[in-house]
Amino acid sequence: MSRSTRSKPKPQASEGQPTARVEPLVHLGPERVTNVASEDMPNATAGVEDQGWNAEAFKAQLGISILSLSPSEIEFDIIGIDAAIANALRRIMIAEVPTVAIETVFVFNNTSIVQDEVLSQRLGLVPLKINPRQIDFKTPDEGPTDLNTVVFSLLAKCEHRPGHDPDEKDPDELYIDSNVFSGKLEWKPQGAQESMFDTDATRPRPVQDDILLAKLRPGQTISVELHCNKGNGKTHAKWSPVATASYRLMPHIRILKPIPEHLCEKFKSCFQPGVIGIKRDLDGTKCCSVDDPRRDTVSREVLRHPEFEGYVSLGRVRDHFIYNVESTGQYEPEDLLEEACGVMLSKIQAVRASLHELSDSGAKMDVS
Repeated sequence: MSRSTRSKPKPQASEGQPTARVEPLVHLGPERVTNVASEDMPNATAGVEDQGWNAEAFKAQLGISILSLSPSEIEFDIIGIDAAIANALRRIMIAEVPTVAIETVFVFNNTSIVQDEVLSQRLGLVPLKINPRQIDFKTPDEGPTDLNTVVFSLLAKCEHRPGHDPDEKDPDELYIDSNVFSGKLEWKPQGAQESMFDTDATRPRPVQDDILLAKLRPGQTISVELHCNKGNGKTHAKWSPVATASYRLMPHIRILKPIPEHLCEKFKSCFQPGVIGIKRDLDGTKCCSVDDPRRDTVSREVLRHPEFEGYVSLGRVRDHFIYNVESTGQYEPEDLLEEACGVMLSKIQAVRASLHELSDSGAKMDVS
């Protein structure tokens, strides 16, 4: 998809104040990184007296665009927010967007070589395709119900495969159910769950059917019942909806003056492939251009060569965040940011309500 662009409103400077806006860049030098800390208000502009929050100005410069999307991964940009908000969204995606995972394992029979505790741990880490919006949180003082618990069963028994070749060595040919995969988990509807999950798309199941849980040999059996509850990643990683969630600042490369023709190839080799392009001017002279700064890893290799001193400046755009998020399967990748924003909004509402309550109680104390 194509990237969206933004145009920032020009600041209105007070009389006697400069009108130039300082670029929101983190500056990269050969030995150090400067202009890292942000001590002003988000999106504040140097030289402007009115630094009050303006929702319309914020919306005008806010930009979100999706760069790539697959069934399990998304790369997107958020432009125009502060690092505190960017990192809060990342942390919420990792630790506070709720999912449903196996919480309790009832072991009826386990004669495999995998201990009960290890088997339970493996089962708990199997990502489940269960819509968390349809399940309630289970409080410590309430028992399992069809509204807060999803039940699976796992029954596996290894046997000799009849009629196999006596010289056969492959366990898959010698035995039946010698490998226990996550696809063996069978959903057991409870109460009204048949109507809650009434389509094949919503039916509770493992995200992947080929996760190996245990290896069995003839005579070995696993029989367990699994109770799944809603939770979030700050309690245990099994409830985290993402495998990875990271962001980086957009690289900023500016060629200050034309690179000498005989140094163009060397200059290009100082960056990742695709970052710098070489073309010819109208007079046939080679020149370098910045083609795709997004590909740059900010290695600063170019700053180690004295012949390029004064020819290029490197930085990162302070308010342009490139996110890479990989879903574990409970949510579609494109839904994770929306869910994180919803969690953040609920936290803001809780803080606002607490502040109002505190303010009201303070006013009553003053009156009394």
